[in-house]
Amino acid sequence: MSNRIADAQNFLDVNGLNDIRLQSKADNSVEKGQALQQAAKQFESIFMQMLLKSMRSAQEVLESDSPFNSQSTKFYRDMHDQQMALELSNNGSLGLAELIVRQLGGDSENFTPKSVFKENAIKTYGDSEQARQFNMPKYRQNTDFSIMKLGESDTEARVQFNEPKDFVTALAEPAKLVEKKLKVPYQVVIAQAALETGWGQKIIEQPNGQSSHNLFNIKADRRWDGDKTMKETLEYEQGSMVKKREPFRVYKNMMESVNDYINFLSNSDRYKDALDKSSNVEHFLQGLQKAGYATDPNYAKKIMGTLSKVTSILNE
Repeated sequence: MSNRIADAQNFLDVNGLNDIRLQSKADNSVEKGQALQQAAKQFESIFMQMLLKSMRSAQEVLESDSPFNSQSTKFYRDMHDQQMALELSNNGSLGLAELIVRQLGGDSENFTPKSVFKENAIKTYGDSEQARQFNMPKYRQNTDFSIMKLGESDTEARVQFNEPKDFVTALAEPAKLVEKKLKVPYQVVIAQAALETGWGQKIIEQPNGQSSHNLFNIKADRRWDGDKTMKETLEYEQGSMVKKREPFRVYKNMMESVNDYINFLSNSDRYKDALDKSSNVEHFLQGLQKAGYATDPNYAKKIMGTLSKVTSILNE
């Protein structure tokens, strides 16, 4: 049976997983221990598959023009990712399987339950005023077992988005504030932020590693007297992409970024035409592009592509 358990290292083999279940019921403690180890590795591989899937999803918006963006390519890519996840977990890359074995196997002397971390986090961060305002939970338990603080964040609390759905959920209520002020459909606001930040995975960081909370990649021009950070960026100039190092605005939290986005658009004559018919999605996005919000000639088109996924997630 041990050979069959080894077969579970191939994600296509279902019988190997069944043999793990059967061996877990054995009277022999050694066999039970082996089954537990294999089951823990399988769990770790599932977790790793979730991470890979999340990273792939974050890149989808950038793959619209890729010749490799086809269903058949994605099918084989997913097969590769699943097998790679199994092999990485078998090598103990994350160490999660070891923790599971120690906890379920009775060796919990040095094991700290996640509930303790949650209690300590609540004591550290306290109440979230923004969470109460938007009727959100103060904390969300993420798939990576870290505490994610929604609503108002500061230099100590980092908001993490493991998949596009996390990003859309967190931005839904703040984006509705933009809709209320500027009449821009909140789904479009989320889509623009998703495009700019790769669904929250690529929010610009400061040199100390802290997040800039800059959801819309607004640059720190002469009108900005707050904190800023330098970042290399690609700009389109005369049809070619040029790498530049530009200053970007830094905010204390996500809501400050949203409020500045409102002020940035409403206090500039450049975006007056876009805001004249802001409820018309195509008119608004084309207006942003013509006003020079971004140098990418396909900027409006890419936001429209992202918008379809945002709408799909909101309708789930």
